[in-house]
Amino acid sequence: MERIIGLFLVLAVLVMIPAIDLAFAAGDEPGEYLDRRVIIWNLFFRMMTVAFTVGAVVAGTMIWLVWRFRESHPKAKPTAYEGTDW
Repeated sequence: MERIIGLFLVLAVLVMIPAIDLAFAAGDEPGEYLDRRVIIWNLFFRMMTVAFTVGAVVAGTMIWLVWRFRESHPKAKPTAYEGTDW
């Protein structure tokens, strides 16, 4: 569990540092501006791609779990905690 939390912290830092850098960025030369709409759209697109990917992985995992541990599965056996005498 600690490894997962550490992984999520590293991923959050990797996403936040460029976002903060771009949010407060300004050009070196006078008259050089950033188009913040483009930068914001780019960040939104990246985050939505990540969200859809994570959602697909979670949905696939849920489907696999339901299929694997269904009641009619040939290898499904009750555990000792379920109290059945198979």
